[in-house]
Amino acid sequence: MIVTIFRSRLNPGVQEDYGPMAKRMSELARGISGYVSHKGFVAEDGERVTIVEFETEAALKAWRVEPEHAKAKKRGIESFFSDYSFQICSVIRGRAWSSTKTVEAK
Repeated sequence: MIVTIFRSRLNPGVQEDYGPMAKRMSELARGISGYVSHKGFVAEDGERVTIVEFETEAALKAWRVEPEHAKAKKRGIESFFSDYSFQICSVIRGRAWSSTKTVEAK
């Protein structure tokens, strides 16, 4: 599994325009073959963190080059973000637990 950690801060006054674009990107990501999940969080200091999971690097690449996503990334840099960073990580080992089962990943 490939995990992307995307960290950003929004410029003041852009939330009204950013929200619909972020929602659209969520819809698009779900349509990529090999997409697993994503979830976003906003810290008290305004930093935003999104964690995105894909099954393979090929699936991540498909997302990276998706035309509408490419335009959104450019718009983010030009208009929405005061700063951002991302890390792309391969999962070496994982473990998940729920009250009904335990799942281990290699």
